[in-house]
Amino acid sequence: MVNLSVDINGLKLKNPVLTASGTFGYGEEFCDFLDLNNLGGFIVKGTTLLPREGNDYPRMAETPMGMLNAVGLQNKGVYYFAEHIYPRIGHYNTAVIVNLSGSQISDYTEAASVLNELDNIPAIELNISCPNVKEGGMAFGTSCASASQVVKEVRSVYKKHLMVKLSPNVTNIADIAKSVEAEGADSVSLINTLLGMAIDTETRKPKLSTITGGLSGPAVRPVAIRMVWQVYNAVKIPVCGLGGIMSAADAIEFLLAGASCIQIGTANFIDPAISGKIVCGIEEYCMKHGVKNVCDLTGAIDL
Repeated sequence: MVNLSVDINGLKLKNPVLTASGTFGYGEEFCDFLDLNNLGGFIVKGTTLLPREGNDYPRMAETPMGMLNAVGLQNKGVYYFAEHIYPRIGHYNTAVIVNLSGSQISDYTEAASVLNELDNIPAIELNISCPNVKEGGMAFGTSCASASQVVKEVRSVYKKHLMVKLSPNVTNIADIAKSVEAEGADSVSLINTLLGMAIDTETRKPKLSTITGGLSGPAVRPVAIRMVWQVYNAVKIPVCGLGGIMSAADAIEFLLAGASCIQIGTANFIDPAISGKIVCGIEEYCMKHGVKNVCDLTGAIDL
């Protein structure tokens, strides 16, 4: 028997497999394909204080070994989520986590206060890759000062597990991780999408309405693994790894690099049952290699 459970700084998961925000809807859309209770947890789509329509179409484009997206956080806002979505998904016997986004710090804090009152939401994933409208549009997560500020303010109103999702579009992601750790982050997740662009050579137009967008999928995996390893060696809080995980072997790479848990993202669009398969694959790997506790894989790279 293998113990697949992990404790992410007080956030207890039955296994290390989560689904990534923006790729799994509100979970209920995938109920026909897998039992959500068999996952370590799922992270619902990006939620903002007020409703957002998202960006104009086209806002997704396929690329070699990945995809670009610029959906623009389309959602009906945190109050709608609390009143209408939460009652439908709060009963699952797994960690239901809300990805929280904002354009200014007050957006984050007000929405976090609402989510703090939902008993069956044990954690939020704070998306600091959002443009800070009061600072000229620079993303909160691209400087230590702005990342620290938003985490500090959210930490003051949110009393449960605070996972902070880090942007890879920075010079030194380890420095950003240390800055959010210092302000009370319970864990960090990485990486968010890499900034990319694609052009239709026949029309000479960008393939996205926003010109640039977020690159995800297997193309980003080596970058993500490198960044997970760097952050794992820089902070004391747990790391949740994501970026192009398509199989159990990919997930185990992240664990060995230092991740305590992982998230499945783009792969959900290819195989909606993939997350459950990866749970089984991790267990099979542990049995094959005599690993009794999956947490023993975290940071176990042989250097």
